[in-house]
Order: sequence, then structure tokens, then C-alpha cells
Amino acid sequence: MASFADVEAAEPEFATRVRAAFDAHRHKVLATLRADGSPRVSGIEMQFVAGEPWLAGMPESVKFADLRRDPRFALHGGSADPDTFDADAKLSGRAIEVTTGEEWRRYKAAAGVPDELGAFDLFRVDLDQVVLVALNDDKTALVISSWRPGRGLTRTERT
Repeated sequence: MASFADVEAAEPEFATRVRAAFDAHRHKVLATLRADGSPRVSGIEMQFVAGEPWLAGMPESVKFADLRRDPRFALHGGSADPDTFDADAKLSGRAIEVTTGEEWRRYKAAAGVPDELGAFDLFRVDLDQVVLVALNDDKTALVISSWRPGRGLTRTERT
């Protein structure tokens, strides 16, 4: 597993494009696994905080119950309409719950979370794969770039 900082260190241009694709849309789609193993998709407003993607939201959400039971997830950053499509990005890996301690305090400070906000659930993201889907320069093919720890960056072009 890896952090987004690992992606940035290995492939800075790729990481910049992935981050831009995620930052282009407020709402993302989180895929988790239900208790019976079937998939669940949920909306989430993931943001990068202190350079890392975090999953945070209302307590007692079923998506977070899913992650406590099975930490595997996939996150899609959303796509623009076809006429304005530039790229979209995906992350997958494991979500590790953070409930107290220094990591919790660092997140709240970096995210600007006021003390009076109240309770929320928080998960740190350990990455297994980062994907960017974009058009080639001629806009005649999809270019799928995929980064995995220990394997690095691969690119596939599909017409």
C-alpha cells in the first residue's frame, strides 16, 4: 500500500493530473462492499487534505460501516460531459479508520475543521492503485494510466 505522497514522488506529472481530475468535481462516487459481499456505491465529498485523500463524513453512514467491516474501496472522481471531457481519476485501496490521537488532530487542523462541528467519521486512505483516464492529444483514443506501488506507471491506449 502507498500514500498519495508516494505517487507524487514517483510520478509527479501523473499525480498532478490525478489531483486536478479529483478537484474538478465536488462529488465523488465511493464503492464499498456490503456484509453479503455485494457492491454499494455512495456519494462522498472527498478532498485532499495536507496532500492526501481522506474519506470523512457523517457518523453512522452505511458506507463507513462497510469500510469498518471490509476496508477495501474504490473511489471515482467523476467525469465532465463528453464535449468537455478532459480526464477522470480513480483510487482504490484500503480505508483505515482514524478515531483519536495525533493523526486525528493533524487532519482537523489541516482541514480547518472547527471544534464545534461535532462528530464525524474519518478514514485514512492506503492506496493500491491510482488510475487516470484521459484522451490522447488528437482526441481519437483513451489513454489509461495506472500506477501501483512496486510496479510504477503503465499506460494503455484504446481506440
